[in-house]
Amino acid sequence: MPDFRAYCLPPVADPSEIALSEGESHHLVAVNRAKPGDTVVAFDGKGSEWICELADAGKRGALLRVRFSQKAKPLPFRITLGQALPLGGAMDSIVRKATEIGVSVIVPLESERTQVRLDADRSDRKIGKWQTVALEAAKQCGNPWLPQIGPVTAASAFMEAATGYDLKLIASLQPGARSLRSVLAQYRASNGRAPTHVLWLVGPEGDFTPAEMSRSRAGGFEPITLGPLVLRCETAAVYALSVLSYELAGCPARVTRRAGR
Repeated sequence: MPDFRAYCLPPVADPSEIALSEGESHHLVAVNRAKPGDTVVAFDGKGSEWICELADAGKRGALLRVRFSQKAKPLPFRITLGQALPLGGAMDSIVRKATEIGVSVIVPLESERTQVRLDADRSDRKIGKWQTVALEAAKQCGNPWLPQIGPVTAASAFMEAATGYDLKLIASLQPGARSLRSVLAQYRASNGRAPTHVLWLVGPEGDFTPAEMSRSRAGGFEPITLGPLVLRCETAAVYALSVLSYELAGCPARVTRRAGR
């Protein structure tokens, strides 16, 4: 059985004991049914992990006794996903899968064809929900790095302000879009290395408009084809991120099973 995992932000860098929040205590003890003496891996979402023993299985205030700590090695690349807001609960699924794949930053975008419009209050609530989804996914897959989830941003403004990336990509259904492999091969040939910080934009239902695509090209984005079939936006996001992470890592992701964690 895999170890239990719990999220925490210890007040000191080298704790001997970790008191979990009420929510984390409930999830660990009431939902996952951890017992005193069980091994629990506590993590802060920033790469630090503490291998612990459950000392007190209080459902509102579990206490962990630290055995030793470790620092997880980050991935050799950073991927930022700019995702135009889809309908329904699809964004939850995208955040969950992006966390499993190891994306560093997720930016929800409002594009011209986005059918979901959020006011300030709804936007804050949605971001809080997506942070919870990301945390649940990180626990389940063992990812010690939580993605940063940015504020809901207008797609055009985000395209214009996007700087500091080695490569900027945008999924495209338009003729002339290139394959990811050819774009990465060209980058390696020109720079002598693979890109380490990549931004990928994925559109909403109906894709980005021609005007938005034109704006992205003016901003240095490379249109990338995801194949001959029209994919749902949540499928497109997972496909794009999976293929990109595979190409950047040079090897397939390790598959793990953490049922019920």
